[in-house]
Amino acid sequence: MCKVGIPKEIKNNENRVGMTPAGVAELTRRGHEVFVQHTAGEGSGFSDDEYVKAGAKILPTIEDVYREAEMIVKVKEPIEPEYALVRKGQLLFTYFHFACEKELTDAMIKSGAVCLAYETVQLPNGSLPLLQPMSEVAGRMAVLNGAYYLQKTKGGKGKLISGVPGVSPTKVLVLGGGIVGEAAALMAAGMGAEVTITDVSLPRLRQLDIETPANVHTLYSSEHNIRQQLPTVDIVVGSVLVPGDKTPHLITRDMLKLMEPGTVLVDVAIDQGGCFETSRPTTHSEPVYTEEGIVHYCVANIPGAVPNTSTLALTNATLRYAIALADKGWQKACKDDPALAKGLNIVEGKVVFKAVADVFGLPYEPLA
Repeated sequence: MCKVGIPKEIKNNENRVGMTPAGVAELTRRGHEVFVQHTAGEGSGFSDDEYVKAGAKILPTIEDVYREAEMIVKVKEPIEPEYALVRKGQLLFTYFHFACEKELTDAMIKSGAVCLAYETVQLPNGSLPLLQPMSEVAGRMAVLNGAYYLQKTKGGKGKLISGVPGVSPTKVLVLGGGIVGEAAALMAAGMGAEVTITDVSLPRLRQLDIETPANVHTLYSSEHNIRQQLPTVDIVVGSVLVPGDKTPHLITRDMLKLMEPGTVLVDVAIDQGGCFETSRPTTHSEPVYTEEGIVHYCVANIPGAVPNTSTLALTNATLRYAIALADKGWQKACKDDPALAKGLNIVEGKVVFKAVADVFGLPYEPLA
């Protein structure tokens, strides 16, 4: 039997929760004990009563949950008030994005915990099954938010993303043809925009060319090609990802001068450092700022704005792995499943994910 804890998220406006009542029911049915913090699911539309009916025990405080649980299932990385609650040997299963958070990395090394990151669990075909559902949400939301901040009253150019008869639609540039990029391109195209999506993989560009509507155009990603697009673009969605590593800056500060004032940049990669040089993390409370006349939207937990959809989609993806970890323990579960093993980033004080070690110049100690 494993004791599984689901704390309430305390990051700014983070209304998602680590697991739905349906997920809890699957764990308790297998004989595991699940502790859910009081009101942890309220922001996503799940009451304490629903968790109790699923077999969970409700605990009043976050301290109680961390103290009781052998395995913590969360959505976002622990933040500073939680660092002292994490203990040696405890398994944390959540999004971490260590490569842009030195303080978090140091704290988790010091804790002696086992940190298994959703975002680096990787299947043999290179896909990231636990990042995919939130990437699909974030890609769609990136365009919705970009369109909203394109309004003049929000600092934008005052353009309607779709245009109207006799007036051209906006131009949307999507950097990166992965899950986020494709979701953004499809959403923007569905709203009537003229969309250009870039990538460095020609096979991926060919695939996107076949699968996307006629108002989506593919372009090989290079600095020259991006610079050529910027003078006429209205919204730029940055969706480049290097699994577990820091994101490269595809738009530098000097390139902002190429864009018209009121252009909107949406940096979905901000969790991994951002793909615009002028990006800095923002929150749902204060989502945007203007730099050199360009509106920047850099919210680090975009899917948190639609927590019901996001929590359902996330649990659909994470549950099978959470069950394996609870049933077998993290060592056997990771030994049996190489994809899950790639999620291990920090294990009992050792950095076992090379990209994280390289970013901070830390010793890299691969697991046997």
